[in-house]
Amino acid sequence: MSADWNTKYGTRRVRHDPPTLDEAIFAAVGITDDQDQQAEIAAALMGMPLDVVQAEVKKQARANTRISATRVIAGEQGAQRSVVVERRVVRRFGNDKRTGT
Repeated sequence: MSADWNTKYGTRRVRHDPPTLDEAIFAAVGITDDQDQQAEIAAALMGMPLDVVQAEVKKQARANTRISATRVIAGEQGAQRSVVVERRVVRRFGNDKRTGT
């Protein structure tokens, strides 16, 4: 969907992309930690049925807990900053040239 309007430099066109369900869930996660409330917020933003959104919220919650965790810590003078902690999977092979095993 796009909209056109005239400026002194000529006709300008702006592209408008509606948000995706993943973006709506990401916004809801930033608002609350409760999965039921996240599903309600995302369903209201997208105009979708609550059952469909709840299933997607639960899928994303399982995937997000496995990948990384975000911690908010207080820095100097009460300023907050986010620290993302990611778990790295190390694969070891039986014949590794670096270790000589």
